[in-house]
Amino acid sequence: MSAEKKLDKLRSRIDALDEQIQTLINARARCAAEVAEVKTGQGEDTHFYRPEREAAILRRVSVRNTGPLPDEEMVRLFREIISACLALEKPLTIAYLGPEGTFTQAAALKQFGHSVQTLALDSLDDVFREVAAGTADYGVVPVENSTEGVISHTLDLFQQSQLNICGEVELRIHHHLLVKNSDVKVTRVLAHQQALAQCRGWLEANLANAVHVAVGSNAEAARLVSHDDTAAAIASDMAAELYKLVIRNPNIEDQPDNTTRFLVIGPQAALPSGDDKTSLLISVNNKPGALYAMLQPIAQHGISMTRIESRPSRQAMWEYVFYIDVNGHRDDADVAAALAALEQETFAVKVLGSYPKAVI
Repeated sequence: MSAEKKLDKLRSRIDALDEQIQTLINARARCAAEVAEVKTGQGEDTHFYRPEREAAILRRVSVRNTGPLPDEEMVRLFREIISACLALEKPLTIAYLGPEGTFTQAAALKQFGHSVQTLALDSLDDVFREVAAGTADYGVVPVENSTEGVISHTLDLFQQSQLNICGEVELRIHHHLLVKNSDVKVTRVLAHQQALAQCRGWLEANLANAVHVAVGSNAEAARLVSHDDTAAAIASDMAAELYKLVIRNPNIEDQPDNTTRFLVIGPQAALPSGDDKTSLLISVNNKPGALYAMLQPIAQHGISMTRIESRPSRQAMWEYVFYIDVNGHRDDADVAAALAALEQETFAVKVLGSYPKAVI
């Protein structure tokens, strides 16, 4: 058989597979629409987005994947199918720290797919406020970076908020040096302070004389640079495309595995998914051994603690609250027992949320 005939045969096979795939996707979409009818008719479950259900589906996609597409790509494709089907049930509005083109928007689209409406807001406070008011269904906020650590303002906002953490997203961060024209002589570099810190080594080695200017977000830096012939921005390829900038130097982050973790906030709690994390806010009495007393129940019940951060309580001078992440769901027997013991030992325990761990 000639090469051309082999190609024709393979192309015909691809066409037939495409038809099958399209038929199955539409069948899935019809099932999703029926789910919406059942939920609406019963009036018992008005939350169409179920983070624990979606996480379980995507984990199964990864487990059963045999290639040649990598797990991450297969999960991305299924996430978009889920997003499109969910939009038939109820289109979601997702708030994020704007402007358009931020890594937070990229995290929102990674978590919810492109069949949602994204709402760019000016501050993290606004994201919490709009989700609490119901203007947005969910919000996505950055909480920590693998290089520079915790985003303190995000943690502080949880002290007064009644919203739940119902998911997390991990996003690999690639920082690019963006300019209006490739021949720009850079005298200033604009970026969010976290991005400047994450690229400090590269900037010192390559733009030692440039002034660093911290702005509200990397996307805002890109927007400003699009009108400036002497400055550069540190931002994403999404921002470069949006603001029509040139990527003069790609991947200038100092750490090749630079990753930011984002939290999904919403009005309802997530049910167990089988692989969960619980975030706690704990106030302790200001007395000797208080920190030991707080940590002891976690260790005694065999709970793995993945993060601990302290922040001022904002109630009294030199009083602190602790943000703790542990493995497991609040409904798991060992986690529930540890929480009960913590409530006996500490001043106050607030469960910020139990939610599925990030899926690739």
